[in-house]
Amino acid sequence: MAVKGCMFDFSSTLFHLEDAESWLRAVVEDSGRTVHDHDVRLWARRLRDFGAVPGGPAPRDAGPELTRLWQERDLDAVRHRAAYTGLLRAAGLPWPELIDALYERHMTAPAWQPYPDAMEVLAALHGNGVGVVVVSNIGWDLRPVFHHHGMDAYVDAYVLSFEHEIQKPDPNLFRVAYQQLGLAPGDVAMIGDDRLADAGAAALGSPVHFVDPLPVADRPDALRGVLKHLL
Repeated sequence: MAVKGCMFDFSSTLFHLEDAESWLRAVVEDSGRTVHDHDVRLWARRLRDFGAVPGGPAPRDAGPELTRLWQERDLDAVRHRAAYTGLLRAAGLPWPELIDALYERHMTAPAWQPYPDAMEVLAALHGNGVGVVVVSNIGWDLRPVFHHHGMDAYVDAYVLSFEHEIQKPDPNLFRVAYQQLGLAPGDVAMIGDDRLADAGAAALGSPVHFVDPLPVADRPDALRGVLKHLL
């Protein structure tokens, strides 16, 4: 079915964050410290397993306060920072002075890599007059990431949870996107990787298509496969 508009998730749909080891190594090296590769690998794995890596798995045994913060992290920038910096401290990172730098690193454009077919698909939709809105649960402004990678020209609007204090799957966040496009839900598809959060659009009548949240190298053309259902 041809659609008039498309909503896209950001993380693990259009872009993928660098892996935990690359994230930690980049900040450690920028600090001028000499750290053995073994220690970087060990702590990257521990931080990921603990839930302290942005975009990684949910925290385990983090205690009620940090768990609540993590669950609400995308409602505003303050809670987002508090959740991840708190998890980094709780995980026992041996370089606590790097916590703020680690948090800042994940918000930089070089930390994000677009999927190989992301620009092609956005450009095809744009060229066919299909409106594109990025609808993301996130605690910071991702617009510079799209600009850095030359993909902002194909995005008509951004609906970010922290700017509206609403998280997917709350239907009200999707309603903002429909308003931005000036379209009815049935004319707008949702493309994402989260079977819970992104599926919220289905309750309003939007067709939903899922891609797997794989590393960039392992998912060369999933978005291209979805495109044939959209045009």
